[in-house]
Amino acid sequence: MDEKQFEVKGTFKIGDEWHPYTKIITAPNEAQAQERTFAVIGSKHRLKRRYITVNTIRVQDGE
Repeated sequence: MDEKQFEVKGTFKIGDEWHPYTKIITAPNEAQAQERTFAVIGSKHRLKRRYITVNTIRVQDGE
């Protein structure tokens, strides 16, 4: 399958504060990009999915 680069924007909660993030994720489709975003942020910050929100997912233009 052909993998594309997606720009994923959203917020994650640490303590009482929500912090914004922007990630470039390589995935075959938007659903997989969202899943990989949950995995990366959850692993790095030790967060459950309920503390991570995804606001926008869009395909990156060019490489």
